[in-house]
Amino acid sequence: MTDDTRSRILQVAHDLFAAQGYHATSIREIAERLELTKTAVLYHFPSKKEIIAALAEPLLADMEAAVDAANRAPGSDERRKRWAVIEGLLDVWLTHRDLLRLQMRDLALAAEGSVFDRFRDAAYLAQHLIAGPLADHVDRIRAAQAFGMLSDPVVMFADLPAEMLRPAVLSGVERLLEDRPEPAAQEARRRGRPGAMTPEDVERARRMHASGRHTAAEIARALGVSRATLYRHLSG
Repeated sequence: MTDDTRSRILQVAHDLFAAQGYHATSIREIAERLELTKTAVLYHFPSKKEIIAALAEPLLADMEAAVDAANRAPGSDERRKRWAVIEGLLDVWLTHRDLLRLQMRDLALAAEGSVFDRFRDAAYLAQHLIAGPLADHVDRIRAAQAFGMLSDPVVMFADLPAEMLRPAVLSGVERLLEDRPEPAAQEARRRGRPGAMTPEDVERARRMHASGRHTAAEIARALGVSRATLYRHLSG
């Protein structure tokens, strides 16, 4: 019964926070909605901050797991790590879009210090992975922009199904990040090295394109090249 009461408190608190805001909702209101005493609610959650921390825990855990998985991915392909963290975080935001709406309404997640600290630390690591180890200030700024681009559309268009939101968001992030050559690509061009696709890659790209089941963005990500490189080889 204790676990059931705790779950009911969290659900009612979530509904009230969503309807009128975290800061405008009191423990007494949560108790009255549940037909409990204020003392009963405080037995499970000694403060309102602990309620928001409990609500945020699944989002934080999933966010940290997605960033950690991308960071620990084997190999030295930084571009693959970049897209692993981008796609992983987007899936987290889509899963927890209701909680992101609470944050957008009145910065509810910032009310509890440890919640904010965990979110900030995961966000910093994610942006580092997006920017890459050879990033200059422009790359780091774009990484911060890309990080914001993952969550803002999910909040603003939270009523759209994930299968519509996900590809649109990824396409926007790709346009931001991929139209500036990465340092390695710039260096390769200066030295006159050939493109980043092997003959096997080109053949694979043509098969994927001919099947009609993959977008250009998906093919480029699968091969670890930019869309410009992909188009150049497909049209060759």
